[in-house]
Amino acid sequence: MSNKTQDADVEFIKALSEMLCDNDLAEIRVKRKFQDDGQIDVRVTRKMASAAPVAMAAPYAAAAPAPIAAAATATTDAGDPAELPGAVTSPMVGTVYLAAEPDAPAFISVGDSIKEGQTILIIEAMKTMNQIPAPKAGTVKRILVDDGAAVEFGSPLVVIE
Repeated sequence: MSNKTQDADVEFIKALSEMLCDNDLAEIRVKRKFQDDGQIDVRVTRKMASAAPVAMAAPYAAAAPAPIAAAATATTDAGDPAELPGAVTSPMVGTVYLAAEPDAPAFISVGDSIKEGQTILIIEAMKTMNQIPAPKAGTVKRILVDDGAAVEFGSPLVVIE
């Protein structure tokens, strides 16, 4: 890698960091291939003061930057959603998927009766899809994450009562 390319990559990462702060985002990830068989895969994160999950930014387009959008999932109950009775928390860091495939129906919906061990969502971690089972039977009261959202260990995912 030439020094000029490395300097350009450092400047690009600095610009992503500034974009992260300016748009109050928790994470930006960029994967891009170049014509000369080079590629870049950058993930810039920051710790957020809020406990609410934040959706990931839109992908970066090679020709022009895509608009950046972030949406926080608001909670209606006061306090930490992880403290709600029946809250199921994330066993790992990763990306949440509410369905097996993009066009497939969601594993669960609010109001569904579920069985213990039934898959409630998938968390992708290190390119591995991990099915997250319901820890108990009950009714889905709330889904606290958005499809494609990044989650941390211990983040509240759903409430089952």
